[in-house]
Amino acid sequence: MSHRPPHRAAPAPRPDAEALRAAAGRTVEDVIAPGLTLLFCGINPGLYTAWSGHHFARPGNRFWPALFAAGITPRLFAPSEEHELLALGCGITNLVPRASAAASELGTDEIRAGAERLRAKVLHYRPRVLALLGVTVYRVAFGRPRAVLGPQPETIGDTRLWVLPNPSGLNAHHRPADFARLFAEVWQAAQERTP
Repeated sequence: MSHRPPHRAAPAPRPDAEALRAAAGRTVEDVIAPGLTLLFCGINPGLYTAWSGHHFARPGNRFWPALFAAGITPRLFAPSEEHELLALGCGITNLVPRASAAASELGTDEIRAGAERLRAKVLHYRPRVLALLGVTVYRVAFGRPRAVLGPQPETIGDTRLWVLPNPSGLNAHHRPADFARLFAEVWQAAQERTP
């Protein structure tokens, strides 16, 4: 009888510092289709995400765990499974398409230009709810300096706007339970809203 150790999958490749630097300025393709229930909008891709080519790919990002904990996905999706969101009525885009090491590298003009592109995209695809991930960038992008998390008073066409916390692992203001609750709230509101 052989006593071979159990087979273990090879660890997923990780980028080195040079690969991450090379990802600066890249873009990540939207996961989008007409008439979605909920379109998530990140600030811009981080370098790890741009390197991988998949949204919210950096280990420690709480986006995918929040979707699962909120009941939006039936299991914890890997970033590489992002296109499976479309069948659930969800999609992903970014306010600013170019990747950077930190959102703080984006200028006000770039953020506001991103908001104009986002408006055009939302008018074209017409999701029921657009959930922006980051209240600080929402305030700048939409000229709402006092905006708070949750539903917003304005719409883009028929699309309702909602602000969620940034799921980056660098955002220490919210715990996993907070993300689960806030993501569940927007999901419920998006499902109840008549198109």
